[in-house]
Amino acid sequence: MIEIKSIYKSFEDKNVLEDISFTFENGKTNLIIGQSGSGKTVLMKCLVGLLAPNKGEVLYDGRNFLTMDKKEKKSLRREMGMIFQSAALFDSLTVLENVMFPLDMFSNKNYNERVKRAQFCLDRVNLLDAQKKYPGEISGGMQKRVAIARAIALQPQYLFCDEPNSGLDPKTSLVIDELVHDITTEYNMTTIINTHDMNSVLGIGDSILYIYQGHKEWEGNKDQVFSATNERLNNFIFASDLLRKVKTEEASKVK
Repeated sequence: MIEIKSIYKSFEDKNVLEDISFTFENGKTNLIIGQSGSGKTVLMKCLVGLLAPNKGEVLYDGRNFLTMDKKEKKSLRREMGMIFQSAALFDSLTVLENVMFPLDMFSNKNYNERVKRAQFCLDRVNLLDAQKKYPGEISGGMQKRVAIARAIALQPQYLFCDEPNSGLDPKTSLVIDELVHDITTEYNMTTIINTHDMNSVLGIGDSILYIYQGHKEWEGNKDQVFSATNERLNNFIFASDLLRKVKTEEASKVK
């Protein structure tokens, strides 16, 4: 579980985040949503330590990340996994070597143990047969699955996903969503996803934080989205005619 309490972040005289508090729960896919420029990316960077908030607390299972010394922060970062928007694989390494990279850097396992762990992770994302291929030889969706395998190689307690469906077709996006959700529940991780994808919101939004202009505008889950009365949230999520039709149909079922 990760708790944020009264987070503020500004750059010079511009306030980007103001008084944001939220609890990201274990075993759930926690989504951060909002328009471009709303502050959600800045918030995720504050969570992983790439930016320091001006005020507030970031608690990892009760441990205040912001007051830790360098050694404590280094230890905590080994409990984190990260899936980048672009997958960020090394082109010169095979799929297996990409997944092994964090193990090579941070694990005390011997070579054979590292290979076995990497192969287990690739098997978990159904890519064991691609272990000898290079990133340029596989599809974008497969690259994202390799990124997921790499992110879970060190058995993290906390998984961060920055726009994991970016650049993917709708069908592949659903595969990635289901995979991240399944892994989250299977390993009881605290997963935080920064996304613009409304299919992700409605499909795997176990817990949702909606940010508007740096403020927490709404929180809830995918089921509560349909009954939400927050006008800004509705304008953001149900912007298309198709999604407005879905909302109307869901509302009629409730009645």
